[in-house]
Amino acid sequence: MTSAPSGQKPQAQTDDPSIDALLRGAIDLHCHSGPSVMRRRFDHIDAIEDAAAAGLKAILFKDHYYSVTPVVELLKDRYAKTGVALFSGLALNNSVGGLNRYAVDHMIKLGGQIVWMPTWSAANHIDHHRKDKDFDKKFPTTKEQMLAPTPLSALDARGALLDEVKFILDMIADSNLILSSGHLHIREIFPLFEEAKRRGVRRLLVNHPTYLVDATLSDISALVALGAYVEHSICMFVPGSIFKFYDGKFLKQLLEAGTIEKTILGSDLGQLGNPTPVEGFRSVIKLCLEIGCTPQQIRQMIAINPARLLELPA
Repeated sequence: MTSAPSGQKPQAQTDDPSIDALLRGAIDLHCHSGPSVMRRRFDHIDAIEDAAAAGLKAILFKDHYYSVTPVVELLKDRYAKTGVALFSGLALNNSVGGLNRYAVDHMIKLGGQIVWMPTWSAANHIDHHRKDKDFDKKFPTTKEQMLAPTPLSALDARGALLDEVKFILDMIADSNLILSSGHLHIREIFPLFEEAKRRGVRRLLVNHPTYLVDATLSDISALVALGAYVEHSICMFVPGSIFKFYDGKFLKQLLEAGTIEKTILGSDLGQLGNPTPVEGFRSVIKLCLEIGCTPQQIRQMIAINPARLLELPA
């Protein structure tokens, strides 16, 4: 594994003790450390050590190409002394067979906590890539060219949910996992979540609803009304991020649409050239204070809500 390019030990504190205090106990539900076929700034061990130095409570590791679950199971005991709880799951992309019940079953038996619907293999993601000539500047690329993806959707040609997706929803419900909508389009997410609820899925998550997913503010309110948490990617709001698309004014609108009680801020960081997740959290705390959020509201979004979704003590 590679170490962080800076070669420096994690910095536990900044010159702003109020931000450091708010950060302690935070949970990152969207950590993109390596190894990965994508360009990553640091590895999973670096991420744990950095989080521990800042006092984070938990990390959920995500990779678009493989389940980090077996790695997490290896690291849990080795790094238990850090006090950082470790989680992962499975993204249903082409590299794991797509909408593949067997891959989900394997991940469950290893102890994973979340199933992401297709991300880079989603037909919606591929469609965005095809239509946007600058898409490669807005989404991380792989170190080497990979096989062209086969587009995946949760719906059939008639707009009905696929039987394989229904089977997977039953598996998620039976094991009480988190269901994330991945990079599906908003028009796919509503029937997916409605069916998931009918089948007993209790924990629903939408990642970056305004990026790729194409959710409007009213859609976000409707998702929350369904019981879903909405997670906004810190990397899209903070200075120094190569994926900074939005400003504080828009974040405030998103919080009003989704409510503080159902909003989560996850780093979506770990890419080469970007801040670390801990650095991103510090920046977004500062931004939230600037747009008028109270310290308690910030704690709600970075610690209490993700703990509830993971069913951890707050």
